[in-house]
Amino acid sequence: MKHVVIMSKAPKMGRTKTRLAANTGPVQAAAFHRKTLFHVAQQLNDNRWMRWLAVTPDAAASQPRLWPDGWAVIPQGRGDLGDRMLRPLAQLPPGPVVIIGSDIPDITADHIAAAFAALGENDWVFGPATDGGYWLVGAKRRPRLVNPFQGVRWSTEHARADTLANLPDETKIGFLETLSDVDE
Repeated sequence: MKHVVIMSKAPKMGRTKTRLAANTGPVQAAAFHRKTLFHVAQQLNDNRWMRWLAVTPDAAASQPRLWPDGWAVIPQGRGDLGDRMLRPLAQLPPGPVVIIGSDIPDITADHIAAAFAALGENDWVFGPATDGGYWLVGAKRRPRLVNPFQGVRWSTEHARADTLANLPDETKIGFLETLSDVDE
């Protein structure tokens, strides 16, 4: 089984899109986050893969009215972004896993299908973002899962390079097209 995970904060005022909120205000930032999350979830609501929402704070996982229908909601757990992305890679049932954020309004099911196709020939797949990070990361997870997220300088132009540097030299890596996420 293939797995798609959307990482998302609870779409509540003051808890999400704080960099965006500095320019637009917390009400508009939270509304934007909710609208984008539901749009992305609708775009990717496809029976070719199991759909997961990894949410923070963990208590929000038990508040179904916050989340789009058709997605299994799981808590992200503790730690930095790398710890929270590694958790579904390590804990979901067997099969390749693709992880995205909730802030990629241009994403389509074709992007996810392309990521799984790339994992047919590669160990990892990345969707580069224009800011030096990535909008998608996916792993085949076999024969073993390595942690590429230790020491990554998150929310900087170094995030993708740091992650790639953590992968063993023999790792086969595929890349998708470059997209923009909405951080600010």
